[in-house]
Amino acid sequence: MNTLLLSHIGMLATPTGRTAKAGRAQGEILTLSDAWVYAKDGRITAVGTGSVPSVLKHADCTLDCAGKLITPGLVDAHTHLVFGGWRQNELAMKLHDVPYLDILAQGGGILSTVKATRSASEDALAEKAACALDEMLRFGTTTCEAKSGYGLDLDTELKQLRVIRRLNQTHPMDLAATFMGAHALPPEYREKRADYLRFLCEQVIPAVADEKLAEFCDVFCETGVFTAGEAEQILQAAKEHGLRAKIHADEIDPIGGSQLAGQIGAISCEHLIVCPEAGIESLAKGGTVACLLPATSFYLNTTYAPARRMIQSGVPVALASDFNPGSCPCLNLQLVMNIACLKYRMTPEEVLTGVTLNGAAAIARADRVGSVELGKQADLVIWDAPDLNYLCYRLGSDLAGTVIKNGQIVKGEADGKNH
Repeated sequence: MNTLLLSHIGMLATPTGRTAKAGRAQGEILTLSDAWVYAKDGRITAVGTGSVPSVLKHADCTLDCAGKLITPGLVDAHTHLVFGGWRQNELAMKLHDVPYLDILAQGGGILSTVKATRSASEDALAEKAACALDEMLRFGTTTCEAKSGYGLDLDTELKQLRVIRRLNQTHPMDLAATFMGAHALPPEYREKRADYLRFLCEQVIPAVADEKLAEFCDVFCETGVFTAGEAEQILQAAKEHGLRAKIHADEIDPIGGSQLAGQIGAISCEHLIVCPEAGIESLAKGGTVACLLPATSFYLNTTYAPARRMIQSGVPVALASDFNPGSCPCLNLQLVMNIACLKYRMTPEEVLTGVTLNGAAAIARADRVGSVELGKQADLVIWDAPDLNYLCYRLGSDLAGTVIKNGQIVKGEADGKNH
């Protein structure tokens, strides 16, 4: 038996429930003052305020939170975690407004990452991704999604997904795997679009399903990448093999991806920078989580997704990092929270739900993580902050003082009794 007691919590702030919150409910969180939390064998078994019951006082580990803020561990519902190489050499070109297609022609862009990922060993990819997960944990993220999509061939897509499976088994972080072979058209299929679609649907998706390497399938539905019709074809094949649908949509042009996401009941729709009203209506009707990526808009110096309109229309909004080597080399959800407040005009309460419960719902984990409630995993962050407003107000500082995953301290030290 392993028990943990957090006492003298100044503010406990958490959404509640086991499903995504939309509309006004997204900003309705539970806050408790002078609170305590008790966990046993990695699960939360008691939460209260005031004096801790005497029967709980002799936990294996007791942390005195000294009046600080406690929230659930953060959930990053959109990352491209596993990739070879970096693309820092593109920064100067971007600063000089070199168009992306010109960067691509010079050997850069996503295809340079595909080349690096294809050539990297599984062990090398795993070691690199593990370092990224370590950094995410230090920032307070305790669960994340990870996509393939830098292979665009059978062997490398499977290699990426095997790395995700390995890390889910060996790293403290919980990972949810997404197959994204439809991330771009590989060079060898440049003149053979239909052949690549058949390859994905008839060879790669069945292989992913046979090895049980992914829960979800994502498609980049965008001008010059895959049309809404092609996305539907791929996602239908994925559904037939037990993979749930996700869609990258409306990042650059609104070509029908967000409408499709709602129509087919996709669990989430990602990016949505230029999401039209019809897309918002479809997402609300379909119960699809809008997974927004404010750090990407910041990094690319582009438009921000219409988060306020989505919330007003009853679309549950999750916030994620989009960690990748090209358009958003950022894995810090604290920065994402800051940008969401400042640019989306979301309240701290809405933001907290976006990076916890709604993020968990976007990867089918809301029944186990995303809130501080009985029966859920003891994934918690003790912040160097007195309240939620302070956490969202401070910019550029790492405020995650102690991070707890499954009842175990993965960052910080026990400032209390250890029995």
